[in-house]
Amino acid sequence: MTPCPLKMSTSMATGMIPTCRTSRWYTRTIWSTKSYRSLTRSSCRMSRRILVGIGALLFANPVLSLPQEDAKNSEIIRKLDNGVRIQDVIEGEGPEAHEGDLVEFNYVCRRSNGYFVHSTVDQFSGESRPVVLPLDEKQIIQGLKDVIVGMKAGGKRRALIPPNVGYVNENLKPIPEEFGPRRSLLSHSNEPLVFEVQLLKVL
Repeated sequence: MTPCPLKMSTSMATGMIPTCRTSRWYTRTIWSTKSYRSLTRSSCRMSRRILVGIGALLFANPVLSLPQEDAKNSEIIRKLDNGVRIQDVIEGEGPEAHEGDLVEFNYVCRRSNGYFVHSTVDQFSGESRPVVLPLDEKQIIQGLKDVIVGMKAGGKRRALIPPNVGYVNENLKPIPEEFGPRRSLLSHSNEPLVFEVQLLKVL
């Protein structure tokens, strides 16, 4: 798929990206269609659900929200061969992650309709419990591994991960330790999930 350029505006200070429709619930957090009318009708229709899901990702998590000065560099959503869609938000300046590396990262996971599933960062206190995992498909879901590979420490990416490269079995991580969040995540394992990942360290 040809990357779809998205025009930026001062609304990016909220950490959101545009969607192809507006609603009462999304009015305060997602741009209106006026900011990107140059997109073709077909491309909007094709990526509507994806953009809605990614746009809602930071609604309840100010800790991972996007500073306005970094918004200018996050205009492109690219699609991998396996269907994963990635938006680079912050490039980062540290070491680059490669397949097989042990990495430490924070993440927010939501359903593609914007509903919250799990986060390693508490939205109220800002306290985080980062995940440490090897970039190995035997332990981490393939889609998330593909998102993190190539990131630099300090970088941030948003991604939509289809179920075929997601939680294809219950042993894959990251997964919440608590019963409730774990059950919630696994109950939606057969649908696309939206992740925002902040790479903290390459160990």
